[in-house]
Amino acid sequence: MRKSILFTATTAILLYSMAACTRGKKSNDVPVENTQAGIAAPDYKLLNLPTIDLTSFAKDVDGWITIFDGESFDGWRGYNKTVVPALWTIEDDAVKFNGTGSGVQDSEGGDILFAHTFKNFEFEFEWKVAKGSSASVFFYIQEVEDQPACFSAPKYQILDNENHPDAKSGKNGNRMSASLYDMMPAKPQNAKPSGEWNKGKIHCFKGTVAHYQNDEPVVEYHLWTSQWREMLSNSKFSKDKCPLAYELLTNCGGNNQEGFIGLQGQGGNVWFRNMKVKTLY
Repeated sequence: MRKSILFTATTAILLYSMAACTRGKKSNDVPVENTQAGIAAPDYKLLNLPTIDLTSFAKDVDGWITIFDGESFDGWRGYNKTVVPALWTIEDDAVKFNGTGSGVQDSEGGDILFAHTFKNFEFEFEWKVAKGSSASVFFYIQEVEDQPACFSAPKYQILDNENHPDAKSGKNGNRMSASLYDMMPAKPQNAKPSGEWNKGKIHCFKGTVAHYQNDEPVVEYHLWTSQWREMLSNSKFSKDKCPLAYELLTNCGGNNQEGFIGLQGQGGNVWFRNMKVKTLY
């Protein structure tokens, strides 16, 4: 497929409804047939927004790089934006998403990302949610014009399992906390209730991904494989339900198989802290 790269910084208004699946970015390029799907692959444009020099961030003796210092958004910006949206603030040494309760992402909300791409890595973080709230951690994010981050990036689910309806949606609990959203449930499900801090970790190495929750491995899968394509085909990101997401997620991480790490806020309040990354070789 021929991808157009947009080299100017733009601010996209992101809507997280499934209606977005039909809003592929049109260009003057003629789409090339997707041989796997047997249909014309959707057009899209990738953005090339500012990134940061990772060497300016503190690294400990074990190679962990602190990407949030508890005081500033140094290194962070909005997805498809050059600034951090206003609904994201810092409170008690944590990043806070101040949910409006609507679940709709406007110009003051949306996702945020750390503006450096990673390939093989471990990402550790702590999270908590208010009652009935949900959020996500994304990785291998590609910034796609006029489309949400979830179209290009796997989703580590953050959820109040007791009070959010998504916990009972999907299949076999695959929308509960630490799950690969709508594809693979986290087992055992050991999340703490709303208002309490949980520990998360995502380990990515040469396509093998593991999710951890409260120091236990709960999910493992393999990107760019027949297993990965099968899971996509059985999810809300299938080629018939959301062809652009299917196209991007099939080639998760793009040609270089790397991307940004980011955070999503939705309808309610959510907090993240103690975020650090280790590069794996």
